[in-house]
Amino acid sequence: MSTTVTVTETTTQPRVVITPNETEDSNSSPQSSATRITPSAEEDKVFQAIARGDRAGKLKLRGIPTFTDSYAERQWIKEHMAAAFRYFGREGFNEGISGHISVRDPVLKDHFWMNPFAKHFSTMKASDLVLVDADGYVTEGGSQLPINEAGFMIHSEIHKARPDVMAAAHTHGVYGKTWSIFGKPIEMLSQDACNFYGKLSVYDDHGGVALAQDEGRQIAEALGKDNIACILQNHGLLTVGQTVDEAAWLFASLDHACHSQLMAEAAAANGIPKKIIPHDVAQYTADAAQNPHNFYTEFQPEFDLIVEESNGRVLQ
Repeated sequence: MSTTVTVTETTTQPRVVITPNETEDSNSSPQSSATRITPSAEEDKVFQAIARGDRAGKLKLRGIPTFTDSYAERQWIKEHMAAAFRYFGREGFNEGISGHISVRDPVLKDHFWMNPFAKHFSTMKASDLVLVDADGYVTEGGSQLPINEAGFMIHSEIHKARPDVMAAAHTHGVYGKTWSIFGKPIEMLSQDACNFYGKLSVYDDHGGVALAQDEGRQIAEALGKDNIACILQNHGLLTVGQTVDEAAWLFASLDHACHSQLMAEAAAANGIPKKIIPHDVAQYTADAAQNPHNFYTEFQPEFDLIVEESNGRVLQ
């Protein structure tokens, strides 16, 4: 087995400091005990540059919330996780029983949350999610339903190998799995593709459905130490993040980039040459985009829409 990893310069993820939290609006999830994580001064300058506030500089992007109450954090995670599944359902990432997201539990540190077996993404609620222990067995505290065995084999090894990863997402979306047959990374064809510049690897040895721990371990090794995504040859896509919001949004973004790549390849086959974004421009774009606060923020419009469309049922 061999793995292929795209190699470019990478950027350091933001360091964080804790600052007091502003009061949330009435439509937000419970965060009464929350504080806000903000980047360091230099990194915050980059993060804040993606939006414009008032002249006095008082209107700021908030970034990722953190919590002093781990049970409140657990509920918040479950609500955003359920919304991520509904987003995946809307994007057409369902494929029968395939597809899963995992998120570390903030209360029981060696446990994580997963989706129940054969539950359609588009009907997911926070109360449907399943809490599993370090060995992948369903425990009390969540829905008492079985989980996908292959999902556990993949996700548990990723969480073991990457302590920085809070959430991991994998489904069999049609564009991602179609591009995966080439066993190569996407090219920097668009600004959005640059989200993954220098942070995308390829697992180029498909071992079939991941019912063995070795397959999960090899996928985790292919993901690498600091990548945010991996293309699993002949299989699909995998993304990770410091929040479930980040992992979910990156997954959709990568699937869209694969769709774009496939269309570009079809045009190129008919004699239309591709123009690849050069290294310095791709790196500049990646430097502006590749931090967990930005990727978390990218998902919030989808979260708000799902809450509104479901009349709040996703949070139940």
